[in-house]
This record gives sequence, C-alpha cells and structure tokens, in this order.
Amino acid sequence: MTERTLVATDGSCLRNPGGATGWAYVREDGAWSYGGGPVGTNQIGELMAVVIALTDHPDEPLEIQSDSAYAIGCATTWKAGWQRNSYINSQRKQVSNLQIVQTLHDLLDTRTAPVVFTKVKGHDLSNRWPLNTAVDQVCGRAAVAAQQAGGAVTATGVLEINWAQRVPRRSALA
Repeated sequence: MTERTLVATDGSCLRNPGGATGWAYVREDGAWSYGGGPVGTNQIGELMAVVIALTDHPDEPLEIQSDSAYAIGCATTWKAGWQRNSYINSQRKQVSNLQIVQTLHDLLDTRTAPVVFTKVKGHDLSNRWPLNTAVDQVCGRAAVAAQQAGGAVTATGVLEINWAQRVPRRSALA
C-alpha cells in the first residue's frame, strides 16, 4: 500500500468567459499555490489547477479532489480517445483548450507515480470537503490578483484547514 498526497484543485473566472481567471491547489497540509491571468474561462482555470498540482508533485502518488467534472473528464474519461483521434472530439471538432489539455496529458503520461481523481461537491456549505472549500477561496484570490495586476500572477503559501466536518478519505493505493 502506498500513501497518496491529497490535493484539491479549483478554477475561478470573475466574468465567464473573458474575465480574470485564477487557478489553485491546496494540499492536505495546508500548502497552496496559485496562478492567474487577466483573461480566461472557468474551464481554463479548472484545467490549469490540475496542471500546476501535477507539475509541483511530479514523483508523488496523488489523490486530486476536484469539483469539476470537465477537468476530471479531460484527465481520465476522454484522454485516450482524444489522443488516439489527434484531439478531435466526438463532434468532430478540435478539443477545446487544446494546448492546456495536451500539457495535462503529457504530465499524466510521463508521471512515475500514480494519480487518482475524486469528484467532490463544490461550494459545500457544510464543509464536508474542507480542501475544496479552501481551494475555492484561494483560486478566487488568484483571479482577483490577476485582475488587479492586469497580467499573470503566481503565489504560494500555507493556510489552516478546517477538518471538522470532513468526509473520510481512502488512505492508500492498492
């Protein structure tokens, strides 16, 4: 059995589409990292959050919690078919956010450590998913920082996680 590092990812767009966009991850120990840009979409934010989590944890077994079915689908369900079909989707159109999706796939394909994605409920007022609650706040700050800067932003830090109502997690890979 191998322990996994638990990381939650999220994206935010202040005016979707076209507004300032932020992305972030928060790790179970409270460490976080964010990035943002002055123009984007919520989907770009969601994908970029997974990209920075994978980039910053290249050799660690991960469990990535996300409230984005889109980001999880891009990383799992649709990945093999899109790669096989030169990134043409089932509607016979080029996959949206192609460059980010290809970067995500490259990161997954070159990993030496496993990654598992878990879909969690977003904006959960009961805080059953405390990392998702925390990362939602951090990525929102990233979008605001990008809007204020009028350009790209990055930052890191540590925050305290409120684990009071959390849902128990699986603690190991088989």
